[in-house]
Amino acid sequence: MAQSRKKTNSMNIVYIALMMTFVCLGSCTNDDIEAPPPDVGFIEESNIETLPLEELLTTVQEQTFKYFWDFAEPNSGLARETSKENAFGGGDEALNIVTIGGSGFGIACFPAAVERSWITRDEAITRMDKILTFLENAETYKGVFSHWYFGDSGITRPFSELDNGGDLVETALLIQGLLINRQYFSENNEAETSIRNRITAIWEAVQWDFHERGQNVLTWHWSPENEFAIDLKIQGWNEGLIVYVLAAASPTYPIEKITYDNGWAGNGEMINGNTYVGTELPLGEPFGGPLFFAHYSFIGLNPTNLSDQYANYFEQNRAHSLINYEYCKNNPNDYKGYSDESWGLTASDNYQGYSAHSPNNDLGVITPTAALSSFPFTPQESTRALEHFYYDKNEDLWGPYGFYDAFSEEFDWVADGYLAIDQGPIVAMIENYRSQLLWDLFMQDTDIQNGLDLLQFNY
Repeated sequence: MAQSRKKTNSMNIVYIALMMTFVCLGSCTNDDIEAPPPDVGFIEESNIETLPLEELLTTVQEQTFKYFWDFAEPNSGLARETSKENAFGGGDEALNIVTIGGSGFGIACFPAAVERSWITRDEAITRMDKILTFLENAETYKGVFSHWYFGDSGITRPFSELDNGGDLVETALLIQGLLINRQYFSENNEAETSIRNRITAIWEAVQWDFHERGQNVLTWHWSPENEFAIDLKIQGWNEGLIVYVLAAASPTYPIEKITYDNGWAGNGEMINGNTYVGTELPLGEPFGGPLFFAHYSFIGLNPTNLSDQYANYFEQNRAHSLINYEYCKNNPNDYKGYSDESWGLTASDNYQGYSAHSPNNDLGVITPTAALSSFPFTPQESTRALEHFYYDKNEDLWGPYGFYDAFSEEFDWVADGYLAIDQGPIVAMIENYRSQLLWDLFMQDTDIQNGLDLLQFNY
């Protein structure tokens, strides 16, 4: 462990210092003392307390959850896209932009926050009331939410010139979190019954099949002004599995299995089957792509026993995580700071701006959410990364909302803020590793079970 290494080094220094003192008392004069070589100096004992692993996991989860609780946009209760006040050109706009997918991750963690006593059940209910009120009044597009909104108004903040309407993937990430809460707030009182009914209304309003366009594939974006001009199809393998599961599960606007097979799976084209750095990868691009592919759909969707004709999804996510780990450990580009305890390539900020980092797009940037959100799949490798980030790099990486977004020792750079889409999976996936709470809640939903059955999943 990181701490034991530091303690060993400190003991060695003390021992050497004592021996030098005894020798000098016996035979040294001032003339005999030479300056130490340049690489010898004082080694300070780390003042970071060593915690039992369970306590460290709780510490990281709770601190990271504060991004979604303490730092939430005050009018909407939703998660701000970023904590960086200079984002989006600076000014008041930066902290007024809320993210729908990132908010879904934070909302998904409310049950964990209540169960671990970071917030009370009543506080969660009050916050859910605020969030649902905002969502009920925000601009939507055939029930589909935008990627971003202005938090003070519920008006769409365009993601790009053409992307100024509904975003089906972001909406799926939100609905995933809402359905987890619909299952959790199960008491037969007025407040919790209201939460369930309001979530159901939002869920059942999403017109998933409209994005199918009769083509047996779902399309990412639509707006009244630009319609399907972007024409980006949701096809695997990436973060979009949850979109097809929810679309199949919809009690009001469902898709059929042929859309899943043809649109998502490409009738088997997403199958890989090749071996990378010693691990066979069932699905996806070479080396797996950015590691968030193994996280976003699995905030609620439990991959443990999930399989279909294309893959076993726990094996897929473990393979993807191990390939990412082994690649960083091998470090073919010889970047400073990569090792078996400093690993994780995924989408994040970087010294140039932002990029979807992966073995095929390796810019020398480690993003803590990559290793930490893979805890269910690589617990030993993720534990080493956690301890390295917390004990060895605490001064640089640890802040008010957990670990800063990313860092690069090669380019002497550390992010100066946080992103909602990176912080949320840390809390959620560590919780799924520890208690399976979010997985259990989501998989108990009868709508979800109906959708998985329609798509012929084993679970």
